This record gives sequence, structure tokens and C-alpha cells, in this order.
Amino acid sequence: MTGPTEPATPPPATPPPAAPPPATPPPVPRPPDTGRRTSPLVVLVHTVTFRQARQFVPAVIPIVAATGLGGGAWTVAALVVGVTLLSLGTAALGWWRFRYADGPASVVVTRGLLSRSVRTVPNDRIRGVEVETPLLHRLLGLVRVRIDAAAGAVNGKDEELVIDGVPRAEGDRLRAAVLTHRSGPVAEEGAEPAAEEEFARFDNRWLFYAPLVGSYLAVPLAGVGALFRLAQELPARFQPDIDGVQISGVGALLAVLAVALVLLVAGSVIGAAVVNWGFRLTRRGGSLVAARGLVTRRHTELEIDRIRGWTLSEGLGMRWVRAARAGALVTGLGDAARRGQLLPLGPREEARALGIRLVPEPGPLRPHPPAARRRRIVRAVTAGLLVTAAGAVTTPLLGWWWVLVAGLVLLVLGVPLGLGRYAALGHASGEGSFSVRSGWLVREQAVLQDRAVVGWQVRQSPFQRRAGLATVVACVGAGSGGYAAVDMAADEVGAFTAAASDQWARTFSARAE
Repeated sequence: MTGPTEPATPPPATPPPAAPPPATPPPVPRPPDTGRRTSPLVVLVHTVTFRQARQFVPAVIPIVAATGLGGGAWTVAALVVGVTLLSLGTAALGWWRFRYADGPASVVVTRGLLSRSVRTVPNDRIRGVEVETPLLHRLLGLVRVRIDAAAGAVNGKDEELVIDGVPRAEGDRLRAAVLTHRSGPVAEEGAEPAAEEEFARFDNRWLFYAPLVGSYLAVPLAGVGALFRLAQELPARFQPDIDGVQISGVGALLAVLAVALVLLVAGSVIGAAVVNWGFRLTRRGGSLVAARGLVTRRHTELEIDRIRGWTLSEGLGMRWVRAARAGALVTGLGDAARRGQLLPLGPREEARALGIRLVPEPGPLRPHPPAARRRRIVRAVTAGLLVTAAGAVTTPLLGWWWVLVAGLVLLVLGVPLGLGRYAALGHASGEGSFSVRSGWLVREQAVLQDRAVVGWQVRQSPFQRRAGLATVVACVGAGSGGYAAVDMAADEVGAFTAAASDQWARTFSARAE
């Protein structure tokens, strides 16, 4: 007999699936700390130099004029005290409003008196760092750090970040930190510093080349102009009385000219010494470091991987003594004429050898065709022909024989001028680099890597087309942005552009055919 059936035990209930854990949001990268300030001593520097107060001068002048302040010692003293207090106040406010920070990804600078601005520059946009030590900064143990930002759309002085008034140790730390973050991972603690390799050292005997350089000759001329301007601003009782001074006789005039020439030469040498004293170019790891300056000491650091070429500049006077200046062509570098200098002044062969260590030359330059020489001579004698024709008309009518003489002189001088301009032309292409040269007053040869070219531009005027010539411009992202082979043979354009920039430029060959 079967007993009662027990009820079936229900299966255990399946627990509901556990809810997935909330997704952890990705970490938000923290911006660098912007709480770092410069040294308070920079307030004294900016007060003395009236750095921030200069922007208020246009607004202060009408106010002073409207008050009708008269002359006298008390007025002058009041103006001096007022301007000093204004400079002190703006300098203190500018220091309080300025902050900077460097992080693993960017550099942040916060500043502004009336309007607040925060500028962030990624480290991969930084092209170079320069540490300056002006005289007043040196007395207070401070430096000024300039970070070339290659900002692209930002123009002028805004292409660089300036952190003014940090201690020397902080300036060295900031320079090393920015370059380390820009170049790659931080070096391991305890690692040996990169060995230095000297590339160039300035010889003080090269200062005697300075009178042959126009920029150094402008230094004493600017100083004389400033002295004359200062003399005009002095009160009448302090101005020197030169009305009674008379120069008579050829001997006295020659003596004055000789003294002026000696002062001009001495001023140019002194100016070159102040700027380039102790110049030394060294390679430290992956960077080139240039140090120079007598009063203001500058340390400029450039990344070698961003150097795309170099230039060799020879002024008219420098060519007489075979001197030259060498500069680096660096992508995105602002103020390359100063910061990219490899050798500010020296023998031509020394400057050329220095550039070849960075980018090899493609070979000897090829001369341009005879049609380019004819074109240069015709353009050089055109002014002389026009003046000579005017003199031939005015001499019998007005007796202006000197116009005819001046035209003949210009006509004769035009021939060597045209030949000199033709001799400066040349181009070459080789394995990995190409070179172009042009200019007469300042002859410049540029040697660039093939990878520096981002485009080509070919120009032909109607006269060039008739002569079978063309001007080819290599568009690059370094230096002045474009370097031209002027009046080269039109049938050589395709081969030159293809050799200097690989296959993508062969469209010029097709157009030439």
C-alpha cells in the first residue's frame, strides 16, 4: 500500500543578477598648479625700469597737461615722485597678478593688470628656452626665462612666454624641466648628465670684423642720436654752447672726419663685444646651448631634432676679409635671426664647417645660365641709362652737365654691380639636402634638408619666360619661410624640385615637358 505522496520541494529561487558596479569615470588630467610666483625682488627691477608703468604714460600725459603744472624744481620733484610711485604700484600689482607653472604636459602663465589672461602652451609646441641675466637682475641674483612657444596664430612678442624675476637656481630648474618634459621621459635619478661637446668658441680677434657689419655700425650711430636727443631735452642752462664753434679749413674738416671714423669703428667693436662676449656653442644631449653677452648674459637652448638647415650670410664688407655669420633654421622658432645664431661673427670657413656638422652640403653650387647674367646687367644699368638720357636733354637746355656726369658714372658702375649680383646666384641638390644662394649687399646661402620642404612656388615674369628663366621658391616651416633660386634655367626646375623633395614634386617635371 502506497502512502501519501509528499509534496515536491520547490527549487530554490535564483537570486537576481547583481547590478554591475558603477563605471569609474576616467581620471581627469589635472592642470599644472598655477600658484607659483616670481621673486618679490622683481618689483624693484620693474620699478626702476618702469616696465608696467609705460602702458599708462599715454593716459598720464593729457592729465598733466590739463592740470597746467608750471615749471620749477618743486614741479619736477613732484613729477619724479609721482612717476616713481606709479611705477612701484603697477610693478607690485603686476607681480601679485603673475603666476606660472610647469607640468608634464604644458606650461601655464597667468598674468594681467586690467584684464586677466591665462595662457597654456603644450610642451610639444615649445621650440627653445633662453635664460637672460641683465645687469640689474645679476645684482639681485635673478634671471629672466624666455620660452619660445611657436604659437602659430599668435604673432609678435606673444610667440614667447616670459617669466621674469626668478632666482638663478629656479631658472635652471625651469629650463631643465621644460626641456625634459618636451623631449621625453624624465631621466632616472642618479643618472650621469649628458656630456658636453664644444661646437664653437668665439675668438676675441674676430671683433675686428665688426666695423664691416652694418648692424654693429648702427650701434654707435644710435648712441650718438640718443645723446643729441638727450641734449635737446636738457634745460637751456645745461645745454652745451656749440654755436660759436667753427670748423674752417680742409685740414680741420679731415681731422673731424678722422675722429668720427675712429669713434664709429671703436663703437662697432665695443657693441659687438657687449653682445657676443664669451660666446660658446656646445652640444648637450639632444640640444645646442649657446651662451653669450657681457652686460646681459644669455643662454639659448635649441633642440637639434628640430634643426632643418643653416644659413651662411656674408655682407659686402665681410666678403673682402672672408668673414661670415652662420645661423640655424629651426622649425617654429621665433626671432631666429638672434636665437638661431650658430656663429655671430667669424671666418667664413669656420662658419661653414659649423653648419656642415648639422646638415651636410649637397655639393658645389651650379651657376645659372648666361641669360641670368644678361638680365642682372640690364637691370643694374637701367638707372644709369635713364639718368644719362635725362642729362643729355638738360645739359644743352639748362646747363645741368652734372646730371650727365652722374648718369655716366651710374652706367659704368652698373656693369660690375650686375656681374656681382650674377656671381651670387647658385643652386645645388644632393643626397638628403639642397642649397640656394642669392643677394649682393648681403649674400646668403641656405642649406636645407629635403624633409624641410612643404611646398614649391615657381614664378615667371614675361621677361623671364622670353629668356627661359624661372624663380623657384622652396617653402619651408623654418627661418624666413621661403628660400629662392633666382633666375635658374626653366628646363632645370623639374629636376631640381624632384631631387630636393622626392617624388611628390615631380609634377613640375610633367609641366615642364
